[in-house]
Amino acid sequence: MVQGTVQVTHGGSSRWRRRSGEYPTLAAALAVAGDGDVLTVAPGTYRENLVLHHAVTLRGPEGGLGSVRIAPLDGVALTVRASAVVQDLYLEGQDRAAPALLVEDGCPELTDLRVSTHSAAGIEVRGPGARPLVRRCTVENPAGVGIAVLDGGGGVFEECEVVAAGQTGISVRGSGRPRLERCRVHHATGAGIGVTGEGSGLEALGCEVYEVKGAGVQIAARATARLTDCAVHRTSADGVTLDTDAVLTLAGCDIHDIPENAVDLRSRSVLTLSRTTVRRFGRNGLSVWDPGTRVDAESCEIHDSTGDYPAVWISDGATVALDSCRVHDVPDALFVLDRGSRVDVVDSDLSQVRNTAVSVSDGATAQLDDCRIREAATGAWFRDHGSGGTLANCTIDAVQTGVIVTKGADPALERCTVTSPAEAGFYVSAGGRGTFTACRVTGSSGFGFHVMDGCRTTLTRCHTERCARGGYEFAEDGPLAEECTSDESGPRLAAQSASGGAFAGAQAGIRTVTAAQSSVPQPAQAPATVPRPAAERPEGGAAAGVRGSGEVLGQLDALVGLDSVKREVRALTDMIEVGRRRQQAGLKAASVRRHLVFTGSPGTGKTTVARLYGEILASLGVLERGHLVEVSRVDLVGEHIGSTAIRTQEAFERARGGVLFIDEAYALAPEDSGRDFGREAIDTLVKLMEDHRDAVVVIVAGYTAEMDRFLTVNPGVASRFSRTITFGDYGPGELLRIVEQQAEEHEYRLGEGTSEALLTYFTDLPKGPAFGNGRTARQTFESMVERHAGRVAQLSEPSTDELTLLFPADLPALPALPAPC
Repeated sequence: MVQGTVQVTHGGSSRWRRRSGEYPTLAAALAVAGDGDVLTVAPGTYRENLVLHHAVTLRGPEGGLGSVRIAPLDGVALTVRASAVVQDLYLEGQDRAAPALLVEDGCPELTDLRVSTHSAAGIEVRGPGARPLVRRCTVENPAGVGIAVLDGGGGVFEECEVVAAGQTGISVRGSGRPRLERCRVHHATGAGIGVTGEGSGLEALGCEVYEVKGAGVQIAARATARLTDCAVHRTSADGVTLDTDAVLTLAGCDIHDIPENAVDLRSRSVLTLSRTTVRRFGRNGLSVWDPGTRVDAESCEIHDSTGDYPAVWISDGATVALDSCRVHDVPDALFVLDRGSRVDVVDSDLSQVRNTAVSVSDGATAQLDDCRIREAATGAWFRDHGSGGTLANCTIDAVQTGVIVTKGADPALERCTVTSPAEAGFYVSAGGRGTFTACRVTGSSGFGFHVMDGCRTTLTRCHTERCARGGYEFAEDGPLAEECTSDESGPRLAAQSASGGAFAGAQAGIRTVTAAQSSVPQPAQAPATVPRPAAERPEGGAAAGVRGSGEVLGQLDALVGLDSVKREVRALTDMIEVGRRRQQAGLKAASVRRHLVFTGSPGTGKTTVARLYGEILASLGVLERGHLVEVSRVDLVGEHIGSTAIRTQEAFERARGGVLFIDEAYALAPEDSGRDFGREAIDTLVKLMEDHRDAVVVIVAGYTAEMDRFLTVNPGVASRFSRTITFGDYGPGELLRIVEQQAEEHEYRLGEGTSEALLTYFTDLPKGPAFGNGRTARQTFESMVERHAGRVAQLSEPSTDELTLLFPADLPALPALPAPC
């Protein structure tokens, strides 16, 4: 298509100006045009860089949409610096450093434009004076950003569409503040919509973001946004992410078909949701992390998880408030963990939960008022010391177990009712506490209240009826029960003193039993995501076929050197063993996190110790099998978005019941990470460690300095590991002992002077990056055997001594030192 002509219709009143005229180029026409003039462009391709300084109208021929192409070879195709009107044009750009359409000033009206380009941005609005009204424009830019609003720019975009973007579909930064109405963003590589930086903001109404290779919406670095009646779906990463003091409001939105987290918040971000639906997500519906991070949701619905993760995840001091919400058809509904983390739920429904509706652990708090829990394996589980909160006026129906309290957790339950549980209505064990006031259990297939030996629980004005195994089952030194009643017949118990663990004003149907008489029921089907703790097993013993801890510790002691490592492992083993025995005795046990960090140089025995550690834990009944699964970055990190989480989960599953050993773990977080998928592996691992905290022990290993950096890459990483064990380099004497062990194992002996020669050899051996510690010692022995074979093979009838003795002459030469620079 060749270049046409430009018809200029002057709108001015000066008698000195012609009323109209034709010009061969756009530049010539613009040179004579002034405010109010109309430039009608004939069909053709114009290789010009246009700049609009006046409030003119620039348009293609009527009915000829797309017939006028503005396509310069470089630079900006169209720059607008006035309140002009531009319509019915086709813009192309080829400059990777410049946008195709740039609005720098004024309030222009841009209508029915198609921008098809390979530029830095399709449309860029830059500067505080730029406030365009953009209607029905389409942007296709496989090389860069679709629409960029920055440096204080703003404007309104109505019914616009970004059909492809090599980076973010719509990017707002540098205090830009646009408004989007009924826009669509799809097939972007990066975020669909990204808003970042203090002062930056965005308002979107009736918009849709989908088919994005990345996150749907990203708000970060003190930016704010409000989305009303918008949809985000079919992304390859999280649906919506907030980071670093970001603020977002979602009203009437629909977030669905997300393979990762539907919404992920971190670092003091704040999210407000109303009338919003979150559905069909692969990981968490809401993933909320870090102190100061908060979610307030009203009249929202979260349902139909496609993965094995909790619908709402709250950790590291974050807070979530749900009011009049529904969470259903999910593996777990609410998981709140870590001290300072809190969930407040009012007048909400949690139903069709495959595992636990409300899980509270690691010192977190849950407050539920006037809530309804139905069709769950466990209604609520307060797991450990410091964990608690309040359930008031709640109903729990059609569950395996209504409420479980274990390991020193101390919640308060008031006026709660459990109906038709398959096991106990309320189950307290392993040193759990709890206060139950005016609570009821009806139609239990097990006990109403089942409180195990040593649990300091208080029951006041509680009532049970139609419980198949009994209304109350307490140990002899069990809880304090006051004014509790049951519909069961039986002798009335005399009031006893509270100090005796007795039952003041107890009614019929309450009985005490000794620990020997007590039948320990399964409190609920153990959640798939959080297996039942070893401390909850009836015997707490080792699995069949597992070696005893004494035998394994003996093998650990037989290893050369590693004195400090052996002390650390023994101390940890002792704490676990004593904790298990204290729990069996009904006493509190210190919480021991079994995940470890091994630091040190290669060849110092980290893998060997990890394997023995797994066997020790299995012998104590802490792990089911105790086997070792060793992986590295190549086993966990995929080549495309989404595959890393799958690989990491598969490795974790292989290690179920044993130890997952991640060698050179710091490689998952390279210093110049950029878009590296290793961070996804770390995030996935942290959540799996919580979801399956008692099923797998994770050990990460690597060089000391690199591992220190690794522990800072994710807020949850350092808190998941109980301690760091440092493996020091072997000294010459220890290396000699390894060679002696190798010789004995392979039926060789060290001849006269060989031990002294080896000591000298290992003393003089360079200890640079290539030094492999124990591996170097074994390689030295192998080299000696090869040199010995080359020597003895020349003998016609070698004696036994000649076949077995290694001499100083068999030692390999020391490696040469690198030449000085």
